[in-house]
Amino acid sequence: MFKLIGELVVVYLLYVVIFNFIIPLYKASKQMKGTFNNMQAKMKEQQQAQQQTRPQEPVKKASAPAGDYIDYEEVKGSS
Repeated sequence: MFKLIGELVVVYLLYVVIFNFIIPLYKASKQMKGTFNNMQAKMKEQQQAQQQTRPQEPVKKASAPAGDYIDYEEVKGSS
């Protein structure tokens, strides 16, 4: 009799754990994965759209104009 009651309690606890914890956790993780994949796809589309609308410009090297350079001379005081 006690063995049967113990087995029923164990079966009930397994049922509660499976249907109230494991299945909702699985569904939530699946939904989050789908949302994350959608966000990545949208970002990829936006990047491709920006690259298509904006032509690639060659990279220019920044160089200082020749006339803007000022020599630095240390001024020593007379002591």
